[in-house]
Amino acid sequence: VTPLTAVCRYSVRVSPQMANRIVDSARSILNKFIPDIYIYTDHMKGVNSGKSPGFGLSLVAETTNGTFLSAELASNPQGQGTAVLPEDLGRSCAKLLLEEIYRGGCVDSTNQSLALLLMTLGQQDVSKVLLGPLSPYTIEFLRHLKSFFQIMFKIETKPCGEELKGGDKVLMTCVGVGFSNLSKTLK
Repeated sequence: VTPLTAVCRYSVRVSPQMANRIVDSARSILNKFIPDIYIYTDHMKGVNSGKSPGFGLSLVAETTNGTFLSAELASNPQGQGTAVLPEDLGRSCAKLLLEEIYRGGCVDSTNQSLALLLMTLGQQDVSKVLLGPLSPYTIEFLRHLKSFFQIMFKIETKPCGEELKGGDKVLMTCVGVGFSNLSKTLK
């Protein structure tokens, strides 16, 4: 991961002090690995903030090859579930980001299914993407792609070694269905 790590913290209809508590707890984890962290905060109040109080944290890290990996957590809505302390939320989100960095690949686990969908709908040509270990959601999504588009992916596992750091990687390969927009006008 490059020295630039972008962090966005947001709070709505709560004390602005919550932001500082989230930032400090996330920094306590991330500064052990990289000291150069940029934190951007956003606090909304009044009419622009909506009607639901809460806070959250979005962490984005850029790798040396230009890949963006992310993690995001938000507090529970008021009256639903147990209350989350800002410190716990910040630490948990920082740990999630570190997990995404360890998993590696060109796409984080949240967006694996989107990359596979775009490969499926793409041109009738071979598409490849290197992912970290597949998430349970992505595995189920692959089943849906097979039933809807009758498309199968070639799945090759790449064990971590000198070239690949972190967890084992998965190389996904498919031939797109060549989907085109029928509503597109011809010129």
